[in-house]
Amino acid sequence: MTKLATGIEGFAVQVSAAHRRPLANSLLAALPRAEYRHLLVGLEPVSLRQGEVLHEPAAPIRHVYFPVGCVVCLMMTGADHKAVEVGLVGHEGMVGIGLVLGAGASSVRAVVAASGAALRIEAPRFRNTLLQCPSLQQELYRHTYAMLARARQTIACNSFHVSDARLARWLLMTSDRAQSEEFFLTQSFLADMLGLRRVTVTEIAGRLWQRKLISYGRGWIRILDRPGLEAASCRCYTRIEGQQGSG
Repeated sequence: MTKLATGIEGFAVQVSAAHRRPLANSLLAALPRAEYRHLLVGLEPVSLRQGEVLHEPAAPIRHVYFPVGCVVCLMMTGADHKAVEVGLVGHEGMVGIGLVLGAGASSVRAVVAASGAALRIEAPRFRNTLLQCPSLQQELYRHTYAMLARARQTIACNSFHVSDARLARWLLMTSDRAQSEEFFLTQSFLADMLGLRRVTVTEIAGRLWQRKLISYGRGWIRILDRPGLEAASCRCYTRIEGQQGSG
């Protein structure tokens, strides 16, 4: 993990060389200016790498993260050390939601799915700030409800829907959170996130490529036909993303 040299107020990141644009975290952007400035004192910009583990189940939450250009996958782990995705967090949310509910430890493994920037704050400072910022509390309570609803839908999707539709959903959700049609995701990482074999991911990606829905190479995935990819996805995509507004 590395700190970014740019200042927080003028913060900008690059998702890829072909897609450069200023990004912001929606939760922070929704705050009144006074509360944002109060929170700003404890925020520091960091650069997160794919595969980096931010939180582990039952381990203390030491930092809260507000993604700006990265995407973080939330995973439930089993006794056999296998894990499956139960949620994705990008520019619309935060990682470390347990602190909002009064829990000091994480209930999930939080792994960086797509590299990029985030703003982070130490847990004690976040708790103190939360008590003094009612608008921040309100935004985070709504976000927590939406996260729980999306997690339930994701679990249902992982249980009942075919792998092709699940992978299409995951690519769309990652694109939404990275705010880019192009992002870096290795097939082995995708396989781990979706609980699939790597060869299965390769086969599905090949079928999506043949239909000219995506292109991929050396880990870079680009969505070529979003409407077509949405049609290939299960209805969980629109249901899960529909929770954004209710969050």
